[in-house]
Amino acid sequence: MLSDMQDREPRADGGAAAGGAAAPAATPPASETTPAVSATTPLGFLASLVATVTGNLYLLVGTTGFAVVTVLTGWIPLPHGSRFFFVLARWWSRLLLLSSGVRVRSEQLVPFSPDQVYVFLSNHQSLFDIPVLLATMPLPARFLAKRELFRIPVFGWALKTGGFIPVERGGKSAGESFRAAAGRVRRGSSVLLFPEETRSTDGNLLPFKRGGFLLAQKAALPMVPVGISGTLGVRPRHSYRIHPGRVLVRYGEPLPPPGSGRGGSAASIAEARARIAELAGVEAPAEPAGPGANVDRSE
Repeated sequence: MLSDMQDREPRADGGAAAGGAAAPAATPPASETTPAVSATTPLGFLASLVATVTGNLYLLVGTTGFAVVTVLTGWIPLPHGSRFFFVLARWWSRLLLLSSGVRVRSEQLVPFSPDQVYVFLSNHQSLFDIPVLLATMPLPARFLAKRELFRIPVFGWALKTGGFIPVERGGKSAGESFRAAAGRVRRGSSVLLFPEETRSTDGNLLPFKRGGFLLAQKAALPMVPVGISGTLGVRPRHSYRIHPGRVLVRYGEPLPPPGSGRGGSAASIAEARARIAELAGVEAPAEPAGPGANVDRSE
């Protein structure tokens, strides 16, 4: 169960280096995201059993060890607004994927400038989306994470060391999280958000919230659509069982900052939603209309 972690160079048809627009992203091939061994076979059952034990054991023991090291050394500054935290986070992620039998392929459709600040927007299917993104992000980015994670001793301290931003859905706390994220980008730090705010149970996109788009709008920052496919089959929501498999993460061409006003934000949400669905190879059901649609929980 080896982890085949590799970052693919920007595609030749992307055209960004030559000043052109990137070609439309094709649907991920099934071979990139199917389980390495079928779980219905005896070999597949054994592989899943081993991955469940080794992966969850690493989540407990390995995460604790990395968290301690991160608290002690993660604050050390690195070029381009990074910290040593991101070096540790990348290795933590790769070892988790290795211990879980997960092979990841990363694809960047265009190159990204290390001097540019971005708002990354990704679909969300599984707990494994986090290590997949940390292991493949083209640039350091602060994540928005559930506030309760910051209350875990040592682990929560490590998140604070990395500059991650606590989020509590709804109400005044959501507004505080939005302002904290705005402060990060003003200081030159890219951020990553899951606009669905929760994990999908069937892989298709859930309704998007407006917080991340308002952040990009007010800071006039480009948005990078990110599509993840395959993590739902590795470890679905409400399950502790881990299935070895292949995962594909695709970083698309940056989208321009949302236009002014609510209409500009709505148009940007629709465009980003379509791009993320295309990159992830999933469906994007129509957003609900009427009161409460795309409610901004950050205001």
